[in-house]
Amino acid sequence: MSDPAVVLDDLRSESEEVDRMVDGLSGAGWAAPTPAEGWTVAHQIAHLAWTDRAALLAATDPGAFAAETEKALAAPGTFVDEGAEEGAALPPDELLARWRAGREQLQRALREAPPGARFPWYGPPMSAISMGTARLMETWAHGQDVADALGLVREPTDRLRHVAWIGVRSRDYAYLVRGITAPAEPFRVELVAPDGREWVYGPPDAAQRISGTALDFCLLVTQRVHRDDTGLRAEGADAERWLSIAQAFAGPAGPGRPAESPGPGRPAEGAAR
Repeated sequence: MSDPAVVLDDLRSESEEVDRMVDGLSGAGWAAPTPAEGWTVAHQIAHLAWTDRAALLAATDPGAFAAETEKALAAPGTFVDEGAEEGAALPPDELLARWRAGREQLQRALREAPPGARFPWYGPPMSAISMGTARLMETWAHGQDVADALGLVREPTDRLRHVAWIGVRSRDYAYLVRGITAPAEPFRVELVAPDGREWVYGPPDAAQRISGTALDFCLLVTQRVHRDDTGLRAEGADAERWLSIAQAFAGPAGPGRPAESPGPGRPAEGAAR
């Protein structure tokens, strides 16, 4: 995909869907615990606002972003929680307004970025398309946590193609952050999209293969579901191992989610921060 506007339009739609879940929530709703241990709905929205701000700094003020990176390196195990905690302490209306304003500022910055521009990040540098895709992936994943906390079922959309794409592209990163050598050969990934089409990645003759629904794959690579709670099929030992460590987000290796029956907001067939 070569047009940042397509990704950014989908990012805006994804953000608006999550926004509708929390707009008008009572105080009890904002305080509802989510599947991420110790995080309420307010923490989830605060994290999105915090990460959007970091992305905005990366796109507009690399020096300021470098300072934020130094803070992260100084406290790798706590800086994410600290950012979420700070935002979650705000009154809900103020937190929501902050997230709305920040994500629109990021939209403008990425849309106005010159062609070929690359921005620093906690992982490899990113283009405007990659940054928008990463923000969509995180918005969708944390939106799933909010939906689960509030007992809502979200209908999967075509926007999952962005999450699936980054999940496939981040295969080797999941090995890297665990100090494991990634397999040299490419994998084949065949996913059934929400509308019944097939999304395929990798050579058709690959020996290591993954297949299943796009929803299951996206829940797994964002570590919103345990491998055992999906219908994903793996052919080959390397493919199976990847599904046990898959991670679409930057940062240290995620702990994943424990195996359990589907939560209140997860479709029955769909069975970190």
